[in-house]
Amino acid sequence: MAYQFQPIGTIQSPFKEKFGIPRQPGLVPELRAQLVLSAPYSQPEAVAGLEGYSHIWIQFLFHRSVKEAWQPMVRPPRLGGNRRVGVFASRSPFRPNPIGLSVVRLERVRVEDGGVVLDIAGADLLDGTPVLDIKPYLPYVDNIPAARSGFAPQAPPVLLKVRFTQRALEQIGEYPEAENLESLIRRLLELDPRPAYSGKTQPARIYGMRLYDFDLRWRVDEQGVEVLELAAL
Repeated sequence: MAYQFQPIGTIQSPFKEKFGIPRQPGLVPELRAQLVLSAPYSQPEAVAGLEGYSHIWIQFLFHRSVKEAWQPMVRPPRLGGNRRVGVFASRSPFRPNPIGLSVVRLERVRVEDGGVVLDIAGADLLDGTPVLDIKPYLPYVDNIPAARSGFAPQAPPVLLKVRFTQRALEQIGEYPEAENLESLIRRLLELDPRPAYSGKTQPARIYGMRLYDFDLRWRVDEQGVEVLELAAL
């Protein structure tokens, strides 16, 4: 039996491409995004009482990770991109049904021009992500302290030290649209967003990551990450 689902809203986030997005929610609390509900779901009545919760679950579509055929085994970044595990033992976006699940902090419920916008933080979501459902996070059932975490027992460690060129710092200081932009960039890059299987021994390589309306350019050397500039797109 086939089922059809209609998205209830769309994510607006600073990430314009998949590269650089944190691999789990909550790893970068500074990340702000918005969930904009779509008609006919954008009714204030549909979110009545939601403001009483500090966190929510978001079910969404990996709309940029759809493949024609699924594979039973995948290579998680936490295992270096070389070891394989079953797709159902991972959070890989490449799944039989490309559905994702993230818990995020709910900062505000806004009603604007008759529509509804949820301000969220700690999201690991691409701009334009279709949202299928929202559910409140309930600590007494959703938080299980004794749970085992398989091959990912702890949060990923901070891998790299991040420093900024004077040019990058000046550009950050001139950027009015993003609060705490320097802290956000630092948190994103210290987790080392480079693919685990890329062979991370290319000190001369300059990486680019689309963030907001600029291209964040940086490189890695023996001292860590050097942020070079915020290049205009």
